[in-house]
Amino acid sequence: MRTVILLVFSNVFMTFAWYGNLKDPSLPLWKAVLISWGIAFFEYCLMVPANRAGFEDGFNGFQLKMIQEVITLTVFTVFAVLYLKEPFQWKYLVSFGFLLGAVYFAFKK
Repeated sequence: MRTVILLVFSNVFMTFAWYGNLKDPSLPLWKAVLISWGIAFFEYCLMVPANRAGFEDGFNGFQLKMIQEVITLTVFTVFAVLYLKEPFQWKYLVSFGFLLGAVYFAFKK
């Protein structure tokens, strides 16, 4: 569970680092890059321990990546709808369903 919690917080930082600058396209690119790197530092401070903990808890690398991708899409969906004010379309839900299928097969014994 600690892996998932750390990954959620890591992905919040990652999403703002990568996509937060889209809200203000007038911000010079060099500033956006520096700000993003500053935010991404905190992402890494959470992501590395999350993966370590998950590996110690018995997840393999593929499973950790699948968990991370599902969390990334969930966090990004909330971010895109609430922060970027982008509409959520049914085709995204179908896409996410296929990705959940990938997660199922990654964890299948």
